Amino acid sequence: MRTKTFILSLLFATISFSSLHAQYFGKNKPNYEKIDFKVHESPHFRIYEYIGNDTLLNDLTFWSEQWYQAHQNILHDTIKGKNPILFYNDHADFQQTNAVSGSIGAGTGGVTEGLKNRVILPLAMSNAQTNHVLGHEMVHAWQYNMILKGDSTSMQSLSNIPLWMIEGLAEYMSLGSNDAHTAMWMRDAVLNKDIPEIKDLSNPKYFPYRYGHAFWAFLTGWKSDTIITPFFKSVAKYGFEKACVEQLGMGSKNLSALWVKALENQYAPYLKGGEEKPFGKKLISKENAGEMNISPSLSPNGRYVVFMSEKDLFTTDLFVADAQTGNLLNKLASTLKEGHIDDYNYYESAGTWLPNSKEFAFVGVSKGQNILIIKEALTGKTLREISPKGLPAFSSPTWSPDGKTIVLSGMENGQSDLYALDLKSEKLTRLTNDSYSEIQPEWSPDGDQLVFATDYLSMGSQTAYGPWRLNIARMDMASGVIEYFDLFPGADNLNPVVDTTGNILFLSNRDGYRNIYKYVPQTGAVYQLTDLITGVSGITPYAPAITIARNRNRLIYTHYFKNNYTLYRTDSEEMPAMEVNPKQIETGAAQLPKIDSTVISLVDQQLDHFQGSPTDSTVALENVPYKPNFKLDFVGGGAGMGVGTSQAFGTTTGAVGGVDMLFSDILGNNQLYTSLALNGEIADFGGVVAYLNNQKKINWGASFSHIPYRSVYGGFTGFENLEVTSGGYIETAKYQYLINRLFEDKVGLFAQLPFSTTLRVEASTSYSRYSNKVVKLENYYDIYNRLVLQNKTKQEGDPGFNLWTAGAALVGDNSYFGLTAPLQGYRFRVGAEQYMGEFHFTAPTLDFRVYKFFKPVGFAFRVLHYGRYGGNSDELYPLYVGSPWYVRGFNSNKAIDLFVQNDKSFNQLIGSKLLVSNFEVRIPFSGPERLALIKSKIFFTDLNFFIDGGMAWTDYKQFKPKNDSGYLDVVPVFTTGVSVRINLFGAMILEPYYAYPLMKNSKWTFGFNLLPGW
Repeated sequence: MRTKTFILSLLFATISFSSLHAQYFGKNKPNYEKIDFKVHESPHFRIYEYIGNDTLLNDLTFWSEQWYQAHQNILHDTIKGKNPILFYNDHADFQQTNAVSGSIGAGTGGVTEGLKNRVILPLAMSNAQTNHVLGHEMVHAWQYNMILKGDSTSMQSLSNIPLWMIEGLAEYMSLGSNDAHTAMWMRDAVLNKDIPEIKDLSNPKYFPYRYGHAFWAFLTGWKSDTIITPFFKSVAKYGFEKACVEQLGMGSKNLSALWVKALENQYAPYLKGGEEKPFGKKLISKENAGEMNISPSLSPNGRYVVFMSEKDLFTTDLFVADAQTGNLLNKLASTLKEGHIDDYNYYESAGTWLPNSKEFAFVGVSKGQNILIIKEALTGKTLREISPKGLPAFSSPTWSPDGKTIVLSGMENGQSDLYALDLKSEKLTRLTNDSYSEIQPEWSPDGDQLVFATDYLSMGSQTAYGPWRLNIARMDMASGVIEYFDLFPGADNLNPVVDTTGNILFLSNRDGYRNIYKYVPQTGAVYQLTDLITGVSGITPYAPAITIARNRNRLIYTHYFKNNYTLYRTDSEEMPAMEVNPKQIETGAAQLPKIDSTVISLVDQQLDHFQGSPTDSTVALENVPYKPNFKLDFVGGGAGMGVGTSQAFGTTTGAVGGVDMLFSDILGNNQLYTSLALNGEIADFGGVVAYLNNQKKINWGASFSHIPYRSVYGGFTGFENLEVTSGGYIETAKYQYLINRLFEDKVGLFAQLPFSTTLRVEASTSYSRYSNKVVKLENYYDIYNRLVLQNKTKQEGDPGFNLWTAGAALVGDNSYFGLTAPLQGYRFRVGAEQYMGEFHFTAPTLDFRVYKFFKPVGFAFRVLHYGRYGGNSDELYPLYVGSPWYVRGFNSNKAIDLFVQNDKSFNQLIGSKLLVSNFEVRIPFSGPERLALIKSKIFFTDLNFFIDGGMAWTDYKQFKPKNDSGYLDVVPVFTTGVSVRINLFGAMILEPYYAYPLMKNSKWTFGFNLLPGW
């Protein structure tokens, strides 16, 4: 019975603290649909896709091979075999990929994982975006190949390479040394005297893509592109400092001085007097919203503006503001409030207003596809949610002036076109149908025309100006005829809007900056309306950043300055207009820092050859059957063996260590995990094997484990005389130990069905066999404490027993973690487990948690019930409500004395059932500047004031005035106090606390928790 009690105590201790396990809470990654991939092989790639568009497939293959050749020319390396590429039809599908673990946010354009060197990306709304992300991710494939298959480098070597070097190189090799978007960031840094030294580039303040891009342009502009491979490999081998000395002949400090000087020299001629003067009234900024205020949409009457902002820190939400004063009127939408919405499409899409300025429509992501959400603007009430049939992905909705139609930029089979959605019938009409990109549509105020951005001129047969630039086009809605405006050849022109007189306002980088321009179709004249040092821009170059009120020419634009995105309001007719040549461009301001102007960039030369439409070229493409390619991905851990002599256990041969292995198929749908460990003798070997199938909506798996638990009891038992070979006796001290090995052999099945990223149902069942082996060890020591005799005898252990379990739970988690604990959102778990076999009872769990954050203070509340009901559950060790995970302040001997002084028994804190409630005031104390009271880059802490309460019982009769249950009366206990949670560099959370039990004669008690905050 002792064995049973011990094992089951371990088991239920695990259950009691099951909130520590990742599966107790946590967000989901649902598989909303099963994707049937087709497989093709080109000369260098194995391509997985389900596009259903042979022309586009041919284009993607051509681009892939083109990038392969370009990167090989620079890096002088070869990827052996056919590198896998996984293409997803749209971003919502991409977010469901199993090829990489973890959630994928709205801003992730692609990923490359190193275990199988898979390049994984969705098709974007524009050809240029898809091609750039493909080239960017392919650089990562080459990086992994160079390091993981290098002569003296390995997976561990990757930790020597800063993220900004990795991402920056991918940007440089896919964009080149002349890029208006990165240059805008660099001009901002120079203008505001915020140029980071190289040692500071790893600070999250400095976006690794932009600053890394500029660094590689700087380095190759000094040493040429031939420096890339040796310097990158050297950093992987030796770290950045030593690589600088070895490859550049100088330390990192001297290199940093060159870097800072290069930035200053490059952009000094482009600072226009050194003072930024945005035109108009500052409307939305970090003073009244967040640091990132993007994707503005102005109501037709000019009174309201809707925009996205991370004002509330943890989520990016839609807000409504007064367009005259900037006062925030309403939070229109938030994933915190709408659990069925997985995300919002906000990086490169804005919403649209009903002509009466009362309703607002925008794009969300739900159940693996885009949906159109229509809300009442000033109340946030959801009026409709539309899933256009046959159009799983779309963006940039624009409402027709008659209120009957919304035009979308949509993607079907990977092809971007314009669609008109009839709001009454919810039927779609396709407005364009070609291989070119048509994005960011906008109605004219009279409803007769539609303007949009397209790459037709750069990819089509008319003229090729560079790598697939966007230009402005206008469609006549009556005839469907499209007119293309050939403005600023070689520049990107996008985000068109139409004023009340029919002029088209748009964004262009024609002079290396990013400014607003006005095109007058009647005369063909183009006017520049802003002259900014940084620019008008959203998060990406393709993000909408201007919006106009159809009825009154009021304009709002997004100004990037001091690494913030601020909204300015003006009137388009009042803006200073300077006429410019529509055929002239100048890219000097877009040039990234370069020390030696005579150095030729091979990367730039190759990118120039990416001009024109790839549809004229074909690549040999062979259809091949799908093979899972199930193989070992990862091996980790360590081990050792030895022979040792112990005064307690004599001479033994033992081993210590373990090995972890992960196997998976190419799509990540099937995974096999094994963990083997040995700690002591052969009998102490243990291991776990688990299989997980993620292929369908219901994720399921199976596991088998053999876990040994070793415990030792005993000690000194007395003195004995031992007879020696000469016939005499010696006096010895006898020590007797019982070595008890308890074994759990368990097989389990589990499944979960996610309904969204925040809600799921779980189910599991298992069978366990518990057994034990006992060895009695008798050691005899002489007067010099030397071991003179050891006897080992096997003892009869307790008989083994079986245990079956079956359980289910409903789990919700929409929480957002702060520095050491959740600060925003909610969590809940409602479940039950049935135990059968040697022990039989039911164990329900009811756990509800709510978090609210009002900077700088957060409030957290939890109520938890866990119990064992029925059967012989009372034979188990009782639960203890005084655990610091439940109620802090009762984990010392002082607590026992306190109960005695209050005429109570400490046993009133134990039982088979618990009810716990907690309230905390959580103050982020030290950490990131925007969140914590004290700014710190490495020391993250929370200061907490708490009230804990709880009670334990076994029989409900304990609550009655006449308690005849045989157990003591129930005593609720409460404590209050203060704690500090310390994030130890992400390895663990340490919580020292000072608690005061709310009882007579109480004293403050000190304790520790080694857990993240609940």
